[in-house]
Amino acid sequence: MRPGADLRSLALAASLLCLGACSTQGGSQRIDEDPLEPVNRVVYKLNDLGDTYIMRPVAQGYEAVVPRFLRTGINNFFRNLDEPRNLVNNLLQGKPRAALNDAARIGLNTTLGLGGLLDPATDAGLRRNNEDFGQTLAVWRVPAGPYLVLPLLGPRTVRHGVGTAADWAYHPQRLAFEASLQDKLNVLWFVHTRSTLLTVDEQVNRAFDEYAFVRDAYLQNREFQIYDGEPPAGMDELEEDLEELEDFEAL
Repeated sequence: MRPGADLRSLALAASLLCLGACSTQGGSQRIDEDPLEPVNRVVYKLNDLGDTYIMRPVAQGYEAVVPRFLRTGINNFFRNLDEPRNLVNNLLQGKPRAALNDAARIGLNTTLGLGGLLDPATDAGLRRNNEDFGQTLAVWRVPAGPYLVLPLLGPRTVRHGVGTAADWAYHPQRLAFEASLQDKLNVLWFVHTRSTLLTVDEQVNRAFDEYAFVRDAYLQNREFQIYDGEPPAGMDELEEDLEELEDFEAL
């Protein structure tokens, strides 16, 4: 199961350390609620050790060896594979206009974009959405459940974890490619996505409590995603800062 989208979200949210907890809507989780913290910290430490000695060095080598234009193509390819997820969840959330936008992006990028390696849809003014079944469950007022740190996948809530499994069930990568190729694509995406986070490593390392920093950043960004970038009163500062960080969405 690919963790890349959530690592990218963390990259955006990690720069929001100075912000306080966000307002919540039905089913959303407060940042100060972490009943599984003792277990989460153990898993976080194990993930961090694996990242320090394996993933980060591999990602640094990948960034040094793979040309920028090729990394951009890889980024576009995997984002195109995620578009059906956006389409399905926009429909489930009752947003037909956004779903039509997603369908148009799939058509343009898969054909004119050479299977998704290029992104003519964005050039045509079709902005990419970022929806998943975890957000759909939030719109349906399903409670978030406890905050979790999962091996490899990292930060989640129970609701988001269920959503990740549901989205993977119909993901084109799982349905269109045989298992051996899926594994290779998963490794490529993990390494590629980790390389996009190298610029935020220093911010995380400077945090007084890295675990709390990552948790709060993740939960803040999930709140922002649930509101589709239009948070209610009290989140205006978060919206402005996140818009300034949109460069993380592309290499």
